[in-house]
Amino acid sequence: MPVLPPAMVCQTKIVADEEMPGAKSDPIVSSSQMWPPPPPPAAQPPAGTSSPAAPLEAAAAGDPRRKRDAVFIREFEHSDRESVRRIFYEGIMERIPNTAFRGLKQQPRIILLYLSLTVMCFYLTESLLLICCVPILLLGSRYHYSRKVIVSYLECALQTDMSDIEQYYMKPAGSCFWVAVLDGNVVGIVAARGNEEDNTVELCRMSVDFDQRGKGIAKALGRKVLEFAVLNNYSAVVLGTTAVKMAAHKLYESLGFRRVGVTDHYVLPGMTLSALEKVFFQVRYHRYRLHLREE
Repeated sequence: MPVLPPAMVCQTKIVADEEMPGAKSDPIVSSSQMWPPPPPPAAQPPAGTSSPAAPLEAAAAGDPRRKRDAVFIREFEHSDRESVRRIFYEGIMERIPNTAFRGLKQQPRIILLYLSLTVMCFYLTESLLLICCVPILLLGSRYHYSRKVIVSYLECALQTDMSDIEQYYMKPAGSCFWVAVLDGNVVGIVAARGNEEDNTVELCRMSVDFDQRGKGIAKALGRKVLEFAVLNNYSAVVLGTTAVKMAAHKLYESLGFRRVGVTDHYVLPGMTLSALEKVFFQVRYHRYRLHLREE
């Protein structure tokens, strides 16, 4: 695998089924335009009466748990850098066991190869002890090569776009980076990168703290990217993922994305494509697309 130049962003490439020609005619909306103006003050009820919403507002204001569980999504600030890199690092490292073990279920030919090696070993040695050791050796090799490739990919990402988020995501027109804040702490991240050639925007770098999952944070981050795409008149939102867990794919589908392609034996940055690596590391790449409007 050739080494990527430092200027290139180390991330999986998003490939759509069809390119959509034409560029956006409308200017990119600035961050100040992303939020609507505050609504006018509500009319005061007549003396002696109370607003129907008043009890609900009072209950929400007096419920400390509601305040504590409220998630706020805002644009990236430089002070968020360490928290963002930590969340990204931990999210990528989770993929090592997932790819090594759970991902094996998606590779029937590799399973057949491992079974053949086990049977051949028994035929040659007739040793039950050795037969018991073969599966452990194979799974251990899968973990080793999964860690080797994913750590190499992670180091590449941390040295490119995740090392200077302002330069890669905040300054270019049509791109942005957001963080989800819960109880004063950054607990989730997501980025959008615009592509003027086909008038699409890519959803990428989405990750949520492990302890904060199941609270709808990832869906809120995804919706922020969709809102950004609509306000900036993009025709579609695309994303690519090597995630093994079905929860990630269900999340994308719940946001309206449709799977448009799958690539088996996808080549990640950092892979050497050696014979042993091909035997013990495989990853499947899924492409999703959400059409917003026709060109």
